[in-house]
Amino acid sequence: MKKKDILLAALLVIMWGINFTVIKLGLKGVPSMLLIALRYLFTAFPAVFFVKKPKTELKYIVLFGLFVGVGQFACLFYAMEIGMPASIASIVLQIQAFISPVMAVFYLNEKIKTKQIIGFVIAAAGLLIIGAANARDGINAIPVLAIILNLLAPVFWSASNIVARIASDKEEAKGEKLDMFSLVVWSSLIPIIPLTALAFIFDTPQTILNVLTNFSGISIFSVLYLAVGATLFGYGVWGKLIGEYPMGKVAPIPLLVPVIALISARIVLDEQLSGMQWIGVVIILIGLITSNLDFGMFKKHLGRKALENEKL
Repeated sequence: MKKKDILLAALLVIMWGINFTVIKLGLKGVPSMLLIALRYLFTAFPAVFFVKKPKTELKYIVLFGLFVGVGQFACLFYAMEIGMPASIASIVLQIQAFISPVMAVFYLNEKIKTKQIIGFVIAAAGLLIIGAANARDGINAIPVLAIILNLLAPVFWSASNIVARIASDKEEAKGEKLDMFSLVVWSSLIPIIPLTALAFIFDTPQTILNVLTNFSGISIFSVLYLAVGATLFGYGVWGKLIGEYPMGKVAPIPLLVPVIALISARIVLDEQLSGMQWIGVVIILIGLITSNLDFGMFKKHLGRKALENEKL
């Protein structure tokens, strides 16, 4: 990756890591479906008046909005509302790093390299260790529905990755470049209506009115952070990365998100971080490095050093 993109990826990881703590804070005062609807309302407006519509087919805008907004976040937010801890939610969501490359094999004709498989296996071991640590500390108390919904969220996320990549590749074939930030902004119009409908299904109109008329400072902060930070910036950067790099190289990056999520949840929400969790975090980092390390460049460097030594 280019140095600029590495920096953006690092900022993305931090923003998305803190995001899980912010969601939990927001859910204390706003029901899940309403919180997501407000997130997308403030993501789309007023940005749509200043950002040009992306040069892609309408179906890709609609599909991206549905997969991310209604699919991924409806599952994730509701899972967290009914009992999924922020730290565990951030970990489970990262299985997209394994689902996205597999989907890319079928829909994008990409190949999975050996180092990526090794990296994924190592990272999966890290996720299992963290999961086992949480199980020992009481994961059985988490509702089964919350676990199922949390597992569905990365499936929808992976599907949105494929949609964004297909749309990007089609525009590139025409000699055009898809503006991923524009795609994020305009696709944010799609989830607002279905999420608002779900909000009225899950809660009474009186409850929603009461929430809207008694918005706390934390609720306002949560909505703005989710809209501007996690969505506009986060998915704008994410879309840029998946549009420029192979899915197998980009998909493992969010594996770093649980590191920030665990730390922020510990500091803000007082969710405990055990020694076993830290071991899992380190193993995830090793898996990420393995998946993205350019062994070819390393071998070339060693080869050049060997030649220099021979000349001496």
